[in-house]
Amino acid sequence: MTTAADPGVRSAVGLLSAWIESQMAYSGLPGLSIGIVHDQELLWAAGFGRASLEAARPATPDTLYRIASITKLFTSTAIMQLRDAGKLRLDDPLVEHLPWFRLGGGHVEGPAITIRHLLTHTAGLPREAGLPYWTDHDFPTLERIRGRLAEQTAALPTETTWKYSNLGLALAGEVVAAVSGRAYTDYVVEHVLEPLGMRHTWVTTPPADLPDLATGYSRRLPDAHRAPAPFTDCRGITPAANMTTSVSDLARFAMLQFRDGAPGGPQILRGSTLREMQRVHWLEPDWEAGWGLGFRIMRARGKTYVGHGGSLRGYRTLVHLCPADRIGVIVLTNADDGNPQQFADKAFQWVAPAITQALGPARPAALPVGWERYAGRYRSAWVDVQVLVVEGRLALIDPSQPDPMLTVSWLHPVAEHAFRSETKNGFGSHAERVVFELAADGRVNRLTVGDNFLTPVASW
Repeated sequence: MTTAADPGVRSAVGLLSAWIESQMAYSGLPGLSIGIVHDQELLWAAGFGRASLEAARPATPDTLYRIASITKLFTSTAIMQLRDAGKLRLDDPLVEHLPWFRLGGGHVEGPAITIRHLLTHTAGLPREAGLPYWTDHDFPTLERIRGRLAEQTAALPTETTWKYSNLGLALAGEVVAAVSGRAYTDYVVEHVLEPLGMRHTWVTTPPADLPDLATGYSRRLPDAHRAPAPFTDCRGITPAANMTTSVSDLARFAMLQFRDGAPGGPQILRGSTLREMQRVHWLEPDWEAGWGLGFRIMRARGKTYVGHGGSLRGYRTLVHLCPADRIGVIVLTNADDGNPQQFADKAFQWVAPAITQALGPARPAALPVGWERYAGRYRSAWVDVQVLVVEGRLALIDPSQPDPMLTVSWLHPVAEHAFRSETKNGFGSHAERVVFELAADGRVNRLTVGDNFLTPVASW
């Protein structure tokens, strides 16, 4: 049995799917594509909602999204390839490879800016290239970026603290071009995307009417209005924010992070270099987060996670990885209020433990035959609930809640089609009788909880 077919993993995925579907219905989020990687397998991938509201085109794992700052991981990967090839050192001063780099002002007490500083966001550079492109959507060419440098000053002395900088990673992309002798976009395609088999990923800006591209939308305003977002070409900021890909393709990059061995073919970086990128190179004072080489690093729930998020008008994206468990979650959304972190967190909270358990000793058999007929969505004037299998048991949840497992009702059989509810929520249905009333065709036509009832619905 594969990990994906394990009953515990399937039930955890079912819980996650139900929750995502409800969260999207209540928030009005247009579309979302999600994938969960375990080691070298895309264990589960799905699309929810619409890639295009106007065309009623569904989101799928193959839908393309602008991934914005996740691009920085690919730029960092290119830098490390060139480092491993002996063509640069991480502690080389930036001016050694970009002799034209000169800020108009700086902090003389700080050390010279190096390539390592760019990848760890500790160069003290301004966040942007001195132009309002996140507001007017007119991204500068490299020539304009270079022209603005003389009018910019460093925000902080080098190595004072971390300060995120799109300018810094745009400069790292220019280092890739200068050292390799190839245009940045050509280098990434030939040395990163093609060996990984990422054939549906764009480094250059795709056509706005590309059939598989999700339409980006604005945030949902208080009057529930949501409009298509401006379509942008990142131009000179490309190495920091311009790539476009799908869950299916980005999963190949996630799988790379869990591999080891010498470079060659799809192993585009040796295992030791991958681990070097994923470990802390700059630690925050609270010891809960920091930066690797390109990767944001965080501690949560007793584990270390690495990854990167992305924000470009109309898109919010995230790749979130737990190297120790070899589990990764990819969430791509097509709205300014997409908030992919909340979906990735739930995937790690519910599905990741099921994957770990599936790799351990065998568990008890699945639910009794026939219980699958009870699974589904139910509605009353007060609430929407969903009945599904969780952790090998029958559960009743309210998937609209931020964490439905805090108020879950576990259903224990007491008679045919009848159960006793067990919940820690004293305001809920603890110890009440739960009955599934069946129609002549065997389908549930009413769910009674205590003295009240709900009726089945096909979707939210």
